[in-house]
Amino acid sequence: MKKLYCLFTVLACAVAAMAQTPEEILSRMETEMDKHEQEGLVMTVDTKIPILGTMSIKTYALGDKLRMESEMMGVRIVTWTDGETEWTYESKSNKIEIKYADASTTEDSGDAEMFNGIADGYDVTIAKETADAWHLLCKKSRANQDKDAPKRMDLVVAKGTYLPISLKAKVSGVTMTIRDLSFGVTVDQVTFDINKYPEATVEDKRESL
Repeated sequence: MKKLYCLFTVLACAVAAMAQTPEEILSRMETEMDKHEQEGLVMTVDTKIPILGTMSIKTYALGDKLRMESEMMGVRIVTWTDGETEWTYESKSNKIEIKYADASTTEDSGDAEMFNGIADGYDVTIAKETADAWHLLCKKSRANQDKDAPKRMDLVVAKGTYLPISLKAKVSGVTMTIRDLSFGVTVDQVTFDINKYPEATVEDKRESL
């Protein structure tokens, strides 16, 4: 019986040593994300709007370059930007619009750094733990005075890789879910090529400024 008790004690100590706090998990996640930052990030963002439904945008980001693809009611829209110029293709009209880039287009749109400090202003707890992932609940803290910050975020982090699996938040009735994150983007994937749209009509709005 004494040997069995000692075995249980050793196992309990081992489990305790393996247990991690939410802060440790998030810190490790940020470290792992930073390691892959130069490779470029691919992710899908689902935006659920009441009455209108859900729109999914697939984003490819590499450095200052970004490509976003979406399709709704059979209409495909693709936007490229290099931080200075923005190109948008719309399949229904077969039209390409060129304009100067809007800073809001690239802000927090596919950059791995968006996950750094993600829980600042939030109280984080482990809501659930499975064999493959930690499910972290981030509740807005009383000290967080940002009116635009969501009251709650649900973050799922993979065990083993410490990379995020998904992030869900709701603001003003709109639910946003980031999912299917992966690394590895080529320059061609985020560079606009007019030769791929030989039949499209081009409207360059920069010329009118």
